[in-house]
Amino acid sequence: MKRHRRRKCRHCRELFFPDPRNLRHQHYCSKAACGRASKAASQRRWLSKPENRDYFRGPANVQRVRAWRAAHPRYWQRAGPQAGSALQEDSLGQPIESAQESLTFADAALQDLLRAQPFVLIGLIANLTGSALQEDIAQTGRRLQQLGRDILTGGQAATGGDDAKTSVAPFPGAAHPRPVQLDRSTPGA
Repeated sequence: MKRHRRRKCRHCRELFFPDPRNLRHQHYCSKAACGRASKAASQRRWLSKPENRDYFRGPANVQRVRAWRAAHPRYWQRAGPQAGSALQEDSLGQPIESAQESLTFADAALQDLLRAQPFVLIGLIANLTGSALQEDIAQTGRRLQQLGRDILTGGQAATGGDDAKTSVAPFPGAAHPRPVQLDRSTPGA
C-alpha cells in the first residue's frame, strides 16, 4: 500500500498521516479537540459566504422549512429499532451438572449406560481396552466418568454409589492389544 506524506494538523500542529480516501481535504488529525476545531473552521468558512449569511432567517426561509416539513411528515418521530425486538435471543450459559446429578447416571443399568453413550465413544473405549465385552466397556466408561467428575469438581470425592469407591487408575487394557493402522490394511491380513 502506498504511504502518503505526513501533514501537520492545523490545530495541534502535530504530524499525522491523512486518510488516503480524503487526501485533498483532510487538514486536521483524528483527535477530538482537533475535530471540534475543524468543525468550527468549516462553519466559519460557510458563514463567510454572502449567500449563506441569512440562510436560516427571513420569511422565505420560514416558507422553505414549512414546505420541507409538509413533504416529510413525522420525520422527527422516526424511531430506530424497537426496544425488545432483538435480532437474536439471549443465549444463556448452561451450568456444569453437579456431582449429585452425575451419580444418577452412574447407577443406571448396564444397557442404559451403553445406550446413553455415542457409538464413537463406545468404539473408542473398546479400542483402548482391547475388549468388546459390555462389562469391560461399562467399567471403563464408569472410570472415565469418575475421572471427568473429579476434574470438573476439583478432585473432591463424590459421596454415595459404587462410583465413589472406584479409584481412577490407568486403563488396564488388554494383555496385548492389536495395533491399529489407518492408512492401509493390517500387515499379515
